[in-house]
Amino acid sequence: MFDLGWTELLVIGVVALIVVGPKDLPVLFRNVGRFVGKAKGMAREFSSAMHQAADEAGVNEMTKGLKAASNPVGTAMDGVKQAAQDMAKSIDPTKYDPDSETGKLAAKRAGDAKKIQASTARAAAERKAREAEEALAKAEEYEAALKPATASEEEAKS
Repeated sequence: MFDLGWTELLVIGVVALIVVGPKDLPVLFRNVGRFVGKAKGMAREFSSAMHQAADEAGVNEMTKGLKAASNPVGTAMDGVKQAAQDMAKSIDPTKYDPDSETGKLAAKRAGDAKKIQASTARAAAERKAREAEEALAKAEEYEAALKPATASEEEAKS
């Protein structure tokens, strides 16, 4: 649409300041902002009406058909990707024959995954316990530092 850079906006602002004056400049900018907002709203409404009309007419379905016809390799690759995703979702390690190599590998991987999860959980629990001990030690140090100060303040008051 319009390609305005910062330098063009600066020139427009300086010209507006000279022509309109500093008193009426905020009012001018407010009115210009309202006008631009109304124009954007009308454009958005027009665009949504056109999209709705295209949906009702079935243009989107035709464009998908045209894309498929113009790019058969891409369409075939999309089909392969979808089939691979469906296959990946349907893979369940418990469906394999446990005596086959695939079943043994699936069982080993499942066991390894459980070990990793257990060790990660154990490490997180140890880290949280260590952080809690450190926080408790710091709190005790802070309390110990405050006690002599409060005792000396009470002696000074008496």
